[in-house]
Amino acid sequence: VQLVESGGGLVQPGGSLRLSCAASGITFSIYTMGWYRQAPGKQRELVARITSGSTTNYGDSVKGRFTISRDNAKNTVYLQMNSLNPEDTAVYYCNAQRTHPFFNYWGQGTQVTVSS
Repeated sequence: VQLVESGGGLVQPGGSLRLSCAASGITFSIYTMGWYRQAPGKQRELVARITSGSTTNYGDSVKGRFTISRDNAKNTVYLQMNSLNPEDTAVYYCNAQRTHPFFNYWGQGTQVTVSS
């Protein structure tokens, strides 16, 4: 199983980035896909999640600014991030999860830095 994130980088406050996560080795369409982030000295936290039925939920700090979406034909999940601020600076990780049976996979992460 591979989850490969891309799209991170340095952006100015107020700017936008789009992260992508390409999955292989799993039946992508049946997995809940998520984005998590971890800032230095902090715990990893949920950013956004999208189920196999495309139900979404977001962390409180990103609601209204970030949008998660998936393309099952491309085995890819996206995170559109708008109105970025320095508090969004973190390593962003892609996650694939299913239950019954339980499987949970992580990508290696992509750095997002918001700074002027």
